[in-house]
Amino acid sequence: MKNTISTEEMMEKESISKVLLKLSVPAIIAMLINAIYNIVDTIFVGMLDNTSAIAAVSIVYPLFMFIGAIGIMFGAGGASYLSRLLGEKKKEEADKTLTSTIIIGCIFSLVFTVIATMFLDEFLLMYGATKTIMPYAKEYGYVIVMGSIFTIGTAIMTNTIRAEGNSRYSMIATCIGAIINIILDPILMFNFNMGIKGAAVATVIAQFASFIFLLRYYYSNRNYINFKINFFKPTFNMFFEILKIGIPIFVTQVLASFALGFMNLGAKPYGDAAVAAMGIVFRVMSIGFYIVFGIGQGFQPVAGYNYGAKNFTRLEESIKISIKWSTIAAVITSLLFIIFARECMIIFTRDKEVIDIGIKAFRAASLLFPLFGYVNTYAVLFQALGKATGAFILSISRQGIFYIPLIYILPKFMGLNGVIFCQTAADGLAFLETLIMAIWLKKQFKKEMSEELILDDDMKQIS
Repeated sequence: MKNTISTEEMMEKESISKVLLKLSVPAIIAMLINAIYNIVDTIFVGMLDNTSAIAAVSIVYPLFMFIGAIGIMFGAGGASYLSRLLGEKKKEEADKTLTSTIIIGCIFSLVFTVIATMFLDEFLLMYGATKTIMPYAKEYGYVIVMGSIFTIGTAIMTNTIRAEGNSRYSMIATCIGAIINIILDPILMFNFNMGIKGAAVATVIAQFASFIFLLRYYYSNRNYINFKINFFKPTFNMFFEILKIGIPIFVTQVLASFALGFMNLGAKPYGDAAVAAMGIVFRVMSIGFYIVFGIGQGFQPVAGYNYGAKNFTRLEESIKISIKWSTIAAVITSLLFIIFARECMIIFTRDKEVIDIGIKAFRAASLLFPLFGYVNTYAVLFQALGKATGAFILSISRQGIFYIPLIYILPKFMGLNGVIFCQTAADGLAFLETLIMAIWLKKQFKKEMSEELILDDDMKQIS
C-alpha cells in the first residue's frame, strides 16, 4: 500500500518538472543504452574491416525493429491502459491487465519466431540484401530471430513497470543488458572466432539477462501491480483498450522498419558503401531520437494519470514542459551531429566512400530534427490519453504516409541525394501535420474541461 500512496502523491502533488525529471531521466538513460545495443554491434562488426558485414547489420536491423514492434505494441498499449486504471484507482483490473499483456505478448513472440525462421531469406531480400551482403545477414539474422521472446518480453515489461512510476528499475534492467552485450561482443567475435554471429549471440544473451531481471521485479516487494498466472483473465474490453493504442504504435514501428528497408533498397543501387553509410547514420542518429523518446516515456504516465484523474491543469503544464525539454534536447543533438559528423563515421569504418556519404547524411538528417520534440510529445500524448484515431494518424505519418512515398520518388530525381534528404522532407511534413492535430486536441481539452466544471457544479448543488 505504501507504493500506491507514494505513486499517487508523486502524480498528484509533486511539481510537474520534478515528476517529469524523475520519470524521464531513467527512461532517457534506458533509451540511450538501447541505442548502444544497436551501435556497439556495428562498431565491433566494423573491426572486421568488411563493408558487406557492416551493411549486413543494417539489413537485419529492420527485422530487429519489427521484433521490437511486437513488444512495444503490447508494452506501450498496456502501459497506457495501466496508467489510466491507476488514475481511476482500479487496482484489480490493473493486475489482470498486466498478467494478460505479458502472457499474450510472449505467445505472439513464439509464433513470430516460427514464421520469421521459415521466411528469413525473403525478409532479408525485402530489406535490401545483395548477394555479397546476404551470407553475413543470414548468419546474424537467424540468431536475432531465435531470441525474439526475450526482446519482446523485455519491451513489454520495461513499459509496464514504468507505468507504475518505477522508471529506475526499467533503466537498471536495460543497463544490465547493455553491459553484458559490450563485454560479450569482443569475446565471442574475436576470442571465440565467431565473427558477426558472435555479435548476434551477445545481443540475445544480453536481452535474456534483461528479461530475467525484469520478470524478477514482479516477484519482489517493489511492485504495486501484480503478475500472477491466476490473474490471466483477458477480456475483449481489456485488449480493445490495449490494442487501440498498441496497434498504432506497432504500425509506427513496422513502418519505421519498412522505411529503413526502403532506405536500404534506395541506397542499394549505389553499392554496399551507400547501404553501410546510411545504416551507420541511422544508428548514431538514434541517440538523438532516444533522448527525445525518453522524455516522452517519462511524460506518458504523467499525462495518462492526470487525464484519468481529470486534472487538466497539471496535464497542460506537463505538455508544455515536455515540448520545451524535447526541443532543447533535439537542438543540442542536431548541432553535435552537424559539427562532429566525420568523427562519428570514423568510429565505424575507414572506408573513404562510406565516410563521405555518411557525413552528408548526418548533416541532412540533423536539419529538421529539432522539430521532432514537438511531434513526439503530441504522438505520446494521444497515446497516453487513449485517443486511438489521433494516435494512429500521427503514428503512421512520419515513417509511413510521408517517408515511404518520398523514398520512392526523390531518388528518381535526385539520385543518392534523394535517399539522403528523404527523412528531412518527411520530418517537415510530419511537423505541419502535428500542428493541425495539436489545435484539434486543444479544442477537445476545452470541451472536456467545460463538461467537468458543469458536473462539479451539479454535484455541489446535489450535496
